Amino acid sequence: MTVVPRPPDPVAFAPFGAFIDPPEEFGERAVFSDWLAPVPSRVQQCHVNRVARTTLPLSLDLVECHPHAAQVFIPMGEVSRYLVVVMPSSSAGGPDTTGAEAFIVQGSRGVSYAPGTWHTGIIALDADASFAVFMWRGGEDDDLFVSIPPLEISDLELGSAPSSDA
Repeated sequence: MTVVPRPPDPVAFAPFGAFIDPPEEFGERAVFSDWLAPVPSRVQQCHVNRVARTTLPLSLDLVECHPHAAQVFIPMGEVSRYLVVVMPSSSAGGPDTTGAEAFIVQGSRGVSYAPGTWHTGIIALDADASFAVFMWRGGEDDDLFVSIPPLEISDLELGSAPSSDA
């Protein structure tokens, strides 16, 4: 199956989480505390991931899910763009790759995955990148990893013109 990435669409992404945008005006605060509400028997953790640059197209065969808590990624430093790949759960609770969505996100935005959202690891485009990650942890089932049939991510973004090299 091939998925063509598209620009962030908050409405299309809403079943999976939210994009985190900085405030538009100086002095304003953009509050996203709902995504970090306390989770019983878990403690809040923050860590920083360093992610190597990846190029499109690419093939993905592993997804993860955090059933108890949201997971928030905030780009740090010079992050140009990154890829977010999500999918719904099947009726059996595993990932449903037929509903996979991919978004190319500018480095000025963060992303929050809702609890139970199947997603790939964060994928840096253009250059190596770092991300601050916030979530609640405390159990062995905080991270579920599942192999999936290869999911091909196209190098053409929806809404963009094909290159003349194609």
